[in-house]
Amino acid sequence: MKHAFEIRHLTTVDEMLTTLSVLQAEYPSLTSESYRAMLVEMIPANYGQVAVFENEMCIGVNGYWINTKIWCGRYLELDNIVVHPSHRSKGVGKIMMDYLTELAHEKACQMLALDSYTTNFKAHKLFYNNGFIPRGFHFIKFLTDIDTDANGYKVK
Repeated sequence: MKHAFEIRHLTTVDEMLTTLSVLQAEYPSLTSESYRAMLVEMIPANYGQVAVFENEMCIGVNGYWINTKIWCGRYLELDNIVVHPSHRSKGVGKIMMDYLTELAHEKACQMLALDSYTTNFKAHKLFYNNGFIPRGFHFIKFLTDIDTDANGYKVK
């Protein structure tokens, strides 16, 4: 069965707030207020979103950043790739990956980058199938007393 998906490039807080229900599938404690506050801070720092809609309902969202680092030059970093559970394995992730790859070319980026939990095997399959390779480790140091991340995984 062919799906009629529409991809949208979201640039404003109000546009991005339409993705809240999809993000809450991955981050159940995310509220409209906290999401809005984060977007207000992130958008001026080169943050954007790509969302996939079906019949005006958001079914997938992928945040991204465009930035520059000395070791790799200009790059596009994919952030929070979330497809609503009822729409997974229908090509929504690939649609977003293809769109962002083209955007990275248009913005003269040298590469795409992303972080993924080591236990997120389904996502790893998507990344491998779209030409991503693991290149290193992402080390973090917590500066607060939190003991779980937004997904409930133990972090300390």
